[in-house]
Amino acid sequence: MAPSLYSAAAMPIYEYRCENGHLFEVMQRITDDPVTECETCQAPVQRVFHPIAVHFKGSGFYNTDYGTAKRKRETEKSAQKGADKHDAKAKESKPEKKPASSD
Repeated sequence: MAPSLYSAAAMPIYEYRCENGHLFEVMQRITDDPVTECETCQAPVQRVFHPIAVHFKGSGFYNTDYGTAKRKRETEKSAQKGADKHDAKAKESKPEKKPASSD
């Protein structure tokens, strides 16, 4: 006999709330039909959904994290242009030193 891949611990737990405010949890398979009446008062019930907590960590979640090869080329090109402009301004602002003539 093959070992069973199904276990009771692997089933999801669903929370239900009836019209009268009773809350209860039911452990059932995903394929099972949802519960329709309250265990306490037999009133109609609805499944209760809770938002999940999601934390985005690491790179890849911002627009600036994508296309890094292209962005790297653009950054290097921009940096080089900036360095060229800085060098040109530095040359303009410094007077060239001439050796003193010995007349």
